[in-house]
Amino acid sequence: MDLDRQASSVSALAKTAIFRRHELFQALGPEVCEQLAAHAKIKDVPRGTTIFMKGAAGTCLFAVCRGVVLVTNTSSDGKSLFLNEIKEGEIFGEIALLDGQPRTADAAAFTDCSLIVIERRDFLPLLRSNPDVMLKLVEILCSRLRRTTEQVEDLMFMDLRGRLAKTLLRLSQSAGDDRTLDISQNELSQMVGLSREMINKQLQVWVREGYLKIERRRLIILQPQALADILTAS
Repeated sequence: MDLDRQASSVSALAKTAIFRRHELFQALGPEVCEQLAAHAKIKDVPRGTTIFMKGAAGTCLFAVCRGVVLVTNTSSDGKSLFLNEIKEGEIFGEIALLDGQPRTADAAAFTDCSLIVIERRDFLPLLRSNPDVMLKLVEILCSRLRRTTEQVEDLMFMDLRGRLAKTLLRLSQSAGDDRTLDISQNELSQMVGLSREMINKQLQVWVREGYLKIERRRLIILQPQALADILTAS
């Protein structure tokens, strides 16, 4: 993906305001935010766009202003493993940015996104001179490690129904009062780590039981408590 072609026309003042609202940067003083805004770019990325791929040079950090980004790994035979879901107020691409090594995973826009992009040469001096930002970044890395540990435990110890119920409940938290999920079964299978056929079979069971409804590429959760009970039992 050529991110330069996706650049938004955003003033320096607007970029500074975005930095001051973002979780990682909101503790910084206005002068530091202005300095970062002078170097950073704001990119609008359409849904389904690949942001970077595993093995690519890690020259920049991304922060999500709007939308959701999925981080995955793909095997040589085309199987995809869901690693992380990056939402508004979160960052990604930090591992390669810090160690200067190639990207460790793929990242793609799960929804239409607006991203802050900061080059490594501009971000590392900020870390050296701002211990609070460094500590915040360490907190984020620890949170990611905890999340990864939880995912491994789910894969090892939780059955299909539990993993699917957990994923649907997590997605529904940001879906609004109507609990409508704009997601395809292919995308859902990627997030759960199971085949589309297995996902479809279980979804159809829950449709018959009245737990949810399927409309084209949308899932509408009708009985979230039933899914929560399945998760607890698994």
